[in-house]
Amino acid sequence: MKKYVAECIGTAVLVVLGCGTAMLVGCDAANGSGYLLTALAFGLVIVGMAYSIGNISGCHINPAVSLGVLMTGGINVSEFVGYVISQCIGAFAGAGILALIFGLGGVTDMTGGFGSNGLSGVGGNAFAGLLVEVVLTFVFVLTILGVTSKKAGHGSFGGLVIGLTLTLVHILGIGLTGTSVNPARSFGPALVAAFSGNTEPLVSLWVFIVGPLVGAALAAVVYKYLED
Repeated sequence: MKKYVAECIGTAVLVVLGCGTAMLVGCDAANGSGYLLTALAFGLVIVGMAYSIGNISGCHINPAVSLGVLMTGGINVSEFVGYVISQCIGAFAGAGILALIFGLGGVTDMTGGFGSNGLSGVGGNAFAGLLVEVVLTFVFVLTILGVTSKKAGHGSFGGLVIGLTLTLVHILGIGLTGTSVNPARSFGPALVAAFSGNTEPLVSLWVFIVGPLVGAALAAVVYKYLED
């Protein structure tokens, strides 16, 4: 049970600090500093959580990562289900915390949807958005599987490498889809936005669930082939 609590807390922190930064600084193409700050926020959260809850749950805080670990034998199916449920609860709680902070504090949400993902950067094309998410998640999960492999020998630097990789994929992906690579991170803000009257993020939510899961599955298959 403790690992599920850890996953819930970790995912909530990811949404609060990552999506919260996106809400505060904005992510439009004319505001490059907003891109970098948001990318760094997501990456640094992973670094911090990796060194705080990594020894408890592995610090997946992402259903796509959990799927990759499941397919490479790191967890079983029942654990996978528990991880995903915990991550989605944490993401919803994190987005709820943001709604309270921004609502009570009267702070302007520059992204308009609690940091939720969208397809405006790819002209509303769902296939293009899906491809972006598949590719970025593939890179991210492949890195995680490699870094956390017993053969890797990265030791205490693993969390830093993973966090920097998440920062990297955000630098490209923010302008295209807002960068999900994490179904829970997309689910929580989209649901809270809907409760707040903005249902637009729900329309394309499937892209940010299917894309990361497909990318993670491909990464697991490729990594198993390369490692064997």
